[in-house]
Amino acid sequence: MSARRVIFEGRVQGVGFRYTCKDLAKGFEVVGTVRNLTDGTVEMEVGGESGEVEAFINEIAEESSVAHNIKGMHVTNIPPLDGVKGFTIER
Repeated sequence: MSARRVIFEGRVQGVGFRYTCKDLAKGFEVVGTVRNLTDGTVEMEVGGESGEVEAFINEIAEESSVAHNIKGMHVTNIPPLDGVKGFTIER
């Protein structure tokens, strides 16, 4: 199992970005959370098999309806998301 923290920069708040991430997560075997940060970025923590995690992040960044809003992405490895079920939006 692997997990990543992704910070999305650009016009990623107020455009349905978090809801798009949650909807796309249904097509992958991943768990995690996505939330707005006070600096205008969006933080996502996602875990699962390495290939699924990478494919999910790629789908958001390159194929999704909000991909054009992303101006920058910072991806870091984090410890596995033990005990997390599903993919949720945090407020």
